[in-house]
Amino acid sequence: MGVVFAAVVMAVSGVLSILQGAAAIAKNVPYANVLHYAYRFNVSAWGWIHLLFGVALVVIAVCLLGGMVWARWAGVLFAATTMALQFIFLPYYPAWALIAITLDVVILWALLMHASEPDWGPQDRR
Repeated sequence: MGVVFAAVVMAVSGVLSILQGAAAIAKNVPYANVLHYAYRFNVSAWGWIHLLFGVALVVIAVCLLGGMVWARWAGVLFAATTMALQFIFLPYYPAWALIAITLDVVILWALLMHASEPDWGPQDRR
């Protein structure tokens, strides 16, 4: 059951990342202008990064729901990477980044706490 929960939260996080990326690509008005920051990028570049990782999270979530074994560890890798990216993005839009970090922590918790569960998949449905 933990894997299904992680997949649903991962899909939500992926959709939010896609929306965040699209907003940054289209118009950077809601984002703060950070002048002196070690990880300063163009906001459009951040948008493309969030968009690509959001799409990856949604694809991995669908594969997790499909019972693919590799998707569990890909989910851990991408959730951890997305969490690090959101931490770096924190000065640009703190509220949104903190929400996304929280979702990534929940995903990691669900995937790693239930790592001993047998792999869930279509063949296990009763």
